[in-house]
Amino acid sequence: EAVGSMFSQYHRSFLTIVYLVDVADTGSFANGVWFKRGWTPQELLASNTVLFYARDWSLYVNGDAPNHEKDPAVLEELCKATQIAQRHLRNFDPGMEDARSRLCWASRRRTTRPEDIAYSLFGTFKVQLPVLYGEIVQDALGRLLAGIISRSGDVSVLNWVGKQSSFNSCFPADLLSY
Repeated sequence: EAVGSMFSQYHRSFLTIVYLVDVADTGSFANGVWFKRGWTPQELLASNTVLFYARDWSLYVNGDAPNHEKDPAVLEELCKATQIAQRHLRNFDPGMEDARSRLCWASRRRTTRPEDIAYSLFGTFKVQLPVLYGEIVQDALGRLLAGIISRSGDVSVLNWVGKQSSFNSCFPADLLSY
């Protein structure tokens, strides 16, 4: 249940603080492990106000911006580090719009549990599906993709290259195929 409501919890928060344990100074976002995590897009896009702190707990950018998602310098770095367009970083609406791009955002990310890569996208797509820990990643991803297609009719998610899923041969085995 917590996984299914995570997006809305971040969205309702006043402030999201991101501690970049491995980022020492401005300009090194892309190397940060936080930007490679599967849950990062959801946390970043759902939050209304985000402040980044470097390894020494200093504010990542010492500026007057009360929100790093609105700071032009930080926003440019965020786009490069996440591959998410500025328009989404500034003002994101969960849903089915541009589904294939949203899958691409997650394609090079990692999660501790393999099936979490699909679960981490539930809030981004505004879908409610059961979280079934222990299922194989192909089944979790297949259920998500089937939900996207059935709710939106967007078949662009079928445009992929790679290994086919055991869940359904029309779906990829993993997000790397995007």
